[in-house]
Amino acid sequence: MDRRYFLSKSGLLLAAASPLAWASDDENTSRKKKDRHHDDTKPTPQPPPGGTVKSRVIVIGGGMGGATVAKYLRLWGDGIAVTLVERNSSYISNIMSSMVLTGQRTMSSLTYNYSKLLSAYGVQVVTDDVVEIDPVGVKVRLGSGTILSADRIVLAPGVDFDTVPGLGTSDRMPHAWKAGTQTTLLASQLAAMTDGAPVVLAIPKAPYRCPPGPYERACLIGDWLKTRKPKSRLTVLDANPAILTEADNFTQAFALHGITYVPNASITSVDPATMSVFTSVGDFRNNGVVNLIPGQRAGGLVAATGLNNATMLPGDTTYRFAGVDQLTYASTVSGAGKVHIIGDASATGQPKAGHIANQEAKICADAIVRSLAGLQPDPAPVTNSACYSTITMTQASWLTAVFQYNASTHAMAATTAGSGASTGWSAENFKEMNTWFNALMADSFA
Repeated sequence: MDRRYFLSKSGLLLAAASPLAWASDDENTSRKKKDRHHDDTKPTPQPPPGGTVKSRVIVIGGGMGGATVAKYLRLWGDGIAVTLVERNSSYISNIMSSMVLTGQRTMSSLTYNYSKLLSAYGVQVVTDDVVEIDPVGVKVRLGSGTILSADRIVLAPGVDFDTVPGLGTSDRMPHAWKAGTQTTLLASQLAAMTDGAPVVLAIPKAPYRCPPGPYERACLIGDWLKTRKPKSRLTVLDANPAILTEADNFTQAFALHGITYVPNASITSVDPATMSVFTSVGDFRNNGVVNLIPGQRAGGLVAATGLNNATMLPGDTTYRFAGVDQLTYASTVSGAGKVHIIGDASATGQPKAGHIANQEAKICADAIVRSLAGLQPDPAPVTNSACYSTITMTQASWLTAVFQYNASTHAMAATTAGSGASTGWSAENFKEMNTWFNALMADSFA
């Protein structure tokens, strides 16, 4: 199958008249396998069936970007052996995880393992930590002491969080912005709080993972409160000067749910003992629940390897994300051109979201396959980001954006063709959201 065709069609997502023009209606395509059929003690990539290994790629991180790039390197590459290194045996999707807070989703429904990457595509999966990367020698040292060598390394480490003054090691103000134990903790806090206690959701300065996500979560919690804790009210403290995306929809939804929205509210410190949040625009004390989403930066391996060379916010002393060549996602740090960084850790101007990570992974895989074959990268890649936001517990809105590589600026730029947003929200959008999610996760993990 032609790679360019697959990138634009079944590789998710040139938005046509409908944001779901590409999607499968089969909502069972992302059913997970419960058993892992691989041996983590054998980190050496296996040769392609019936062939020999011509080159090797190590992928670090098994989220949306890492799983997708591993899969498509094997699909498109000729004799490319791929090793995926991930510390966890499964991946929990942050997409849709806010519905765990309202009891509409379970964590198991968002959990995906890597068995299909091995059984269907021959990706060797190693469950271990990466403790060191040699970008020049193209080597990786694992926590077990094993050293892996390759022709290319792909980094997909996601994000880490800023330290919040006063928070320390307390778990009383969970971010739940990496789906997992903090998600279930926040859900239990909401369920157990006294009816009438204030609830606060704090949004960090952009860029952060999933631009509409915090506003979507606020809408879900606000709708849930109306029936479960009707005396309680939600306040959204946004460090940004205004709602970043779908402003009309979210403004109307906040009014519908009785949510108080406070812009320019940068957090200066917190006090978990009294559940108080102190901001640049005032203090918010004695809350029942605080969903505190801190500022974000590339996963620690990026800084540890010296690849964080892009994006600073006021007050920063170091760069937050990794600059990349947006034709190949290779690092722009001198001497590190054989290390590619995709997903939330990279700085490209595209939104940090699972759907974009899937897209970047395919561009990166295509570029690596071409490079290893002595060819130039695609000079005009296109990506598409589709997103649904749950405005109520039964209705959703949608948003799409298409990005085209601009040869003059050497960057991906948003286009008007194929980009758009719903006017309002509907139950039909909510139903389509599940189809979109299943197709996206199947494309990455199945």
